[in-house]
Amino acid sequence: MPDTIVPITITDLVLEALPARLPRQPFGMKLALMRADPVPLHFYRYLYGTVGRDWLWVNRSRLSDDDLSAIIHKPGIEIFVLYGDGAPAGFYELDFSDQPVVELAFFGLMPEWTGRRIGAWLLGTAIDLAFSRDAKTITVKTCTRDHPRALPLYQRTGFVPIRQRPDKLVVPDGFPLPADIK
Repeated sequence: MPDTIVPITITDLVLEALPARLPRQPFGMKLALMRADPVPLHFYRYLYGTVGRDWLWVNRSRLSDDDLSAIIHKPGIEIFVLYGDGAPAGFYELDFSDQPVVELAFFGLMPEWTGRRIGAWLLGTAIDLAFSRDAKTITVKTCTRDHPRALPLYQRTGFVPIRQRPDKLVVPDGFPLPADIK
């Protein structure tokens, strides 16, 4: 069977100053945030695949170990894993390699942790970290296949859309497709 082509719209956003107030860590949950340094490839593939499965995160799933390692182990890449109740609950990846611009390359929660009001706090930790390292601008991209609350969350946190553009997502044969695409 051939790959599936899915039309998407990508939104580029920027944040040019630390917001006056960032969300607080939710009360009553056992949460820990740790940098994975260096993140093992198999663990990164687990995080990326589990967080992104429902949102068609496919681009890095097709990469060889060498190609993926060249990206995520490059100087300036930092990956932080959120643990909830002792198990992975989400992650984010910051790219500091183009300082003073920092890219929030990936951000997301495990399916069982979505809707539990921790996303805004986790995003706030990424923003705070980037600006604490002298970022002048944080960039992030989202698309119409991401979680429907992703774009509003970015905007509530202070990110401003600067561009939208149509694109196509190539979903490899065998990747589970959501019901609206089948």
